[in-house]
Amino acid sequence: MKRWARGGALLAAASAAVLIAACGSSSSSGGGGTGGLTPPQANTPVPSSIGKTEGKLNLIAWEGYAQPQWVKPFEQATGCQVSAKYAGSSGEMVSLMANGGGGQYDLVSASGDADLRLIYGGDVKPVNINLIPSWKDFHPFLQSPGFNTIGGKHYGVSYEFGPNVLLYSKKTFPTAPTSWSVLYDKKYAGQVTVPNNPIQIADAALYLSKTQPSLGITDPYELTQAQFNATVNLLKQQKPLIKKYWDLASQEISLFQSGTTVVGAAWPYQTNTLQAAGSPVADTIPSQGATGWADTWMLATHAPHPNCAYKWMQWATTPTVQAQQAVYFGETPANKLACPIMDQLQKGACAGYHANAPEAYFQTIKFWKTPLAQCGNGKNDCVPFQQWTNAWTQITG
Repeated sequence: MKRWARGGALLAAASAAVLIAACGSSSSSGGGGTGGLTPPQANTPVPSSIGKTEGKLNLIAWEGYAQPQWVKPFEQATGCQVSAKYAGSSGEMVSLMANGGGGQYDLVSASGDADLRLIYGGDVKPVNINLIPSWKDFHPFLQSPGFNTIGGKHYGVSYEFGPNVLLYSKKTFPTAPTSWSVLYDKKYAGQVTVPNNPIQIADAALYLSKTQPSLGITDPYELTQAQFNATVNLLKQQKPLIKKYWDLASQEISLFQSGTTVVGAAWPYQTNTLQAAGSPVADTIPSQGATGWADTWMLATHAPHPNCAYKWMQWATTPTVQAQQAVYFGETPANKLACPIMDQLQKGACAGYHANAPEAYFQTIKFWKTPLAQCGNGKNDCVPFQQWTNAWTQITG
């Protein structure tokens, strides 16, 4: 399937920033790297059991997240008829979820660059993770990640994920590059491509955290003004090297197939698609590590069909559905038991999407989270997300 860039224009960043600022308090969140903030719905009670289903379920999702092969069996098993509103960007998801889903939407398949905006905007509420049996079979790093779990409270259940890898032409690079530095090397001017997404700033920050330790970057999503300025300067220097900031995975695939680009930031989906078509490419996670995205099914504060929503979270996290979703969309399941089913659906899919990688592999990935002014060290001197979007416009314009 052809995938698009997550994040996109991030339309609701400004309004979300206002909400985040408004919900600050002097107490500590106790987790999630946002000391000094308490989510507005933190004390909302969670159900101890799932009640009678309401017959309907309204989702906000990435296109491809509500396919008939797993939706129709869910409807037959639960009586919950699914309606999906597809969003094209994280910003659109945040906008649609305003006022807790507006009493219309039940769940949203939010990516990490939207989760904290939704949590601190009061648009999603805690869930009882004990009502989702498959949660115990998740990769440990996705059971209670900081981007959806604050102070020990889960604001949804992790779903699918993927690393942002370095994709390269084996003709140009007979040996895999060991550093992200190739994306900033003038030698490859006009042959480089990266995603068109403000969260891409974190990739550059991660690179600088290893190559310029004097900057003191410890978290690529928590940058002081000086660290942010250094990162933006690197990306401005990179711009003349860029052939295209891609919005769609299919765009990057075309660039590599034509030989127009030889190196770029990508997802495993592009690599697998290109290799299946016979293109001489490979991907790697360089020595500096990598960023990554992870999606979460989050429960709207004013969800009109909460019991069907819980049934969906149970269903969507089972090994079979996780495998179906992963193979269809080109991503990695949170549920470790999905791996052999992936291979039944598509030979080599488990290894192709790193679903059977050791935990050490996943520890090299810094997963997306919303940049906030409130740093994990308790200070309020980090650059908030609105400035990231403004800077990205200047970098790419």
